[in-house]
Amino acid sequence: MRGPERWWRGKSTPAKVETYTRWSYHSFLVVEVATVGLAVFGKTGIQLAGWLFVTVCAHALLGTVTVARALDWTRGRRPQPLRLMWALGVVTALIAVGTLLLADRSAGDTDADTAAGGLFGTVVIFGVGIIALGIRGRWRVLMLVAGFTAGAALVPLLLGAPGDAALATAVAVLAGSGFLAFASVFSVWLLNAVYALGDARETRARLAVAEERLRFGRDLHDVMGRNLAVIALKSELAVQLARRGRPEAVEQMIEVQRIAHESQREVRDVVRGYRESDLSVELAGARGVLTAAGIDCEVSGSIEGLPVAVQSALGWVVREATTNVLRHGDAGRCEVSVRMREGRVVLTVENNGARTASGSGGSGLAGLRERLAAVDGTLEAGPVREGVFRLVAEVPVTTAVVSGVAS
Repeated sequence: MRGPERWWRGKSTPAKVETYTRWSYHSFLVVEVATVGLAVFGKTGIQLAGWLFVTVCAHALLGTVTVARALDWTRGRRPQPLRLMWALGVVTALIAVGTLLLADRSAGDTDADTAAGGLFGTVVIFGVGIIALGIRGRWRVLMLVAGFTAGAALVPLLLGAPGDAALATAVAVLAGSGFLAFASVFSVWLLNAVYALGDARETRARLAVAEERLRFGRDLHDVMGRNLAVIALKSELAVQLARRGRPEAVEQMIEVQRIAHESQREVRDVVRGYRESDLSVELAGARGVLTAAGIDCEVSGSIEGLPVAVQSALGWVVREATTNVLRHGDAGRCEVSVRMREGRVVLTVENNGARTASGSGGSGLAGLRERLAAVDGTLEAGPVREGVFRLVAEVPVTTAVVSGVAS
């Protein structure tokens, strides 16, 4: 049982919706065989029942293949299965006409009429619903339903059935096939919408990374652009003065050296600011991003008095944990807490997104362990119970203070 559970939890939300949709339609076809195909054995002769059962099984098998190909086309993995859809439509129509002929020939046999009617309605309704999975455009779906409804009315009339019976058959087909066709259209729309939301979540995470890189690039350009221009001008001036034997060339080169050292210091400040993170800002950002993604996020604890080195290290932990929840999890709730315990600050990030359980050895967590190691901190990550993933970072405050002062 644990294997299927892990397989299911390992899927993203869009993949779960797709799997649910696929197996829902496959279950319809199982119902078709179980309730209609097997029921004919008790209502008709064994030979005729055998042929009817084989016919229902063939229709269900063709429907199963059509469902798989149509949903693959919906996701852009295959071309539209037009031949399969036409084949299913033709087979559905032939079976429907055949069952009406059977009912006409067995007039007076109540059991045979019941079996034929059940087979007719089930095959037409399921056939129309499955074909609708591979059709785009509501008018085309309406034409599909209208076509089979009209056929359900005309064929009985041509076989001599009373008008009220033909009308009742048409209404039943319209109601059943219309409902299942609508369900198919809605299922495809929902599946595409869920995948679009998943893509939007990935895009938001990538944009956040890109924005941070752009910010760093702008800061670095502002620092280096001006100083490099000054260095180039003063170097050119020093060259001209040196060619003329002027002593001012030495002063210009000294100034170039000073600007170069200042640029080096400013670059280090920019990189340090890029590498360091403010814990309060990261906590607020995590809550905002997760809430925007539909995840209930609760932040508790106080960070007052924590050294800068500790806040920087733990800020990176919050940033990486938030990214993991967004990208790899299927969480509906996330709790972040900061606590002091026996001279150590403990940051805990816990969420109910089961897919993050596979991230205990990822490169992101390895990078966090390196950052925490610089302040003698530790990191533990893994599932704590079914469907719950917890990340715990601990840093000794006293050591972090000494390290921060030494640096």
